[in-house]
Amino acid sequence: MRKKEKILEALLDQKLLPLFYHDDAATSIGILKALYQAGIKVVEYTNRGVYAFDNFKLLRKLVDKHLPGLYIGIGTIKNTKWAKKFIQAGADFIICPSINVEVAALVKREGLLWIPGCLTPTEIAMAENAGATLIKIFPANLLGPSYITGIREIFPDLKFMPTGGVETDEKNLTAWFHAGVVAVGMGSKLFTKKLVEENDFEGLRNDAARALAMIKKITSG
Repeated sequence: MRKKEKILEALLDQKLLPLFYHDDAATSIGILKALYQAGIKVVEYTNRGVYAFDNFKLLRKLVDKHLPGLYIGIGTIKNTKWAKKFIQAGADFIICPSINVEVAALVKREGLLWIPGCLTPTEIAMAENAGATLIKIFPANLLGPSYITGIREIFPDLKFMPTGGVETDEKNLTAWFHAGVVAVGMGSKLFTKKLVEENDFEGLRNDAARALAMIKKITSG
């Protein structure tokens, strides 16, 4: 099995993709360790700050030395310049907020997983034609679970992962998964500002473990 398929399989099994960024390297490291301790094996670090590249390289080293079995990808990639930089730095997969066919082609050549962000059926069709198999519906809170129900039949070969505004309560998660999504992306709803500001990594670990358990309960029923 190729790396691309292994990562997709791990994400489909986990059904939750935590995503985060922090300027402080030590905080970023603490968050990643907390997620790993919670049982997370696939994580997205986002390219949303001036320290993203340097921090990512540190996280890559941490994973290689101390967090076996963890896949770490990079999100918020909008052009090939940054895609190349992060691929060279060891990104396991690439996530985009939109569709960039040049990025798609680059990631494909590298044999990695490309997950584009889409909102409309036109964008989803463009992503499918560019080779995507998993689509990030973003920002998901603008559409809601009923949108997934409405488009699934049009795109039977695609998998969907809502990101942006997905809540950690059971009712919201149940609605998304019953609508047919294969995973959910979660950032600020999973990493509360208070826990991060206080460097409460134990609290972060507990919240991540709780979310994983809740999703497992919802999807196994």
